[in-house]
Amino acid sequence: SMDGAAPPARPAGLSAYVAVSQALGLTLLLTTGAWLGRYRGGVAWHSALQLNVHPLCMVLGMVFLQGDALLVYRVFRNEAKRSTKALHALLHGLALLIALIGIIAVFESHRSKGIPNMYSLHSWCGMAAFVLYLLQWLLGCAFFLFPGASFSLRGRYKPQHIFIGVALFALSIAACLLGITEMLLFNIRDSYSRFVPEGVLANTLGVLLVAFGLVVGYVLTRDEWKRPPLAEELALSMDFKTLTEGESPGG
Repeated sequence: SMDGAAPPARPAGLSAYVAVSQALGLTLLLTTGAWLGRYRGGVAWHSALQLNVHPLCMVLGMVFLQGDALLVYRVFRNEAKRSTKALHALLHGLALLIALIGIIAVFESHRSKGIPNMYSLHSWCGMAAFVLYLLQWLLGCAFFLFPGASFSLRGRYKPQHIFIGVALFALSIAACLLGITEMLLFNIRDSYSRFVPEGVLANTLGVLLVAFGLVVGYVLTRDEWKRPPLAEELALSMDFKTLTEGESPGG
């Protein structure tokens, strides 16, 4: 019987790539903190430093946590699908909440300083990423987390859900890169071309963002690293299909 069997071994190389992704992710957060702390005066809410809350929240939520939420199905390969799915949704939800705080911070900061909103390419890409991410999360919960969607509907929507998820992760990183460039041009326009330390550090942050995205993307697109369905999941999905579609499991 399957009960006494050991769970299948994790594919070779997967753990190493996941470890590299987490090391890059933590380095991302530390580099963002170092930039804001060393060169931008730090982070505070009700002050002139409120704007600095924005990049910190966006890197933490829309990049690091979003990336980790995408990796959940690769890392937790032998755990129950239901709990893996719940963790996937929870991490995405937390990322959305942190990103929302970041968006509120930039709008409040702009309002207090009389700076116009939503005219730059960064703001357009960033807001598109956030709004689409929220919609993707709501649709994902409706289709996969809560009962109700039929088996065939889930099957048809799943490829779209996966593609949009990866596309939004890429768009989020692109928005961050635009944001870094914008922040440097606003703050050190005159000295940026002289390779000042702040410019070099912020550019390094950009390279780390791209590296994190590439490593996560690589893990996600390796076919042999995809989560195999557990025996009980196959049985369950057959029962579910029979109940919702009226088909026989062998049909």
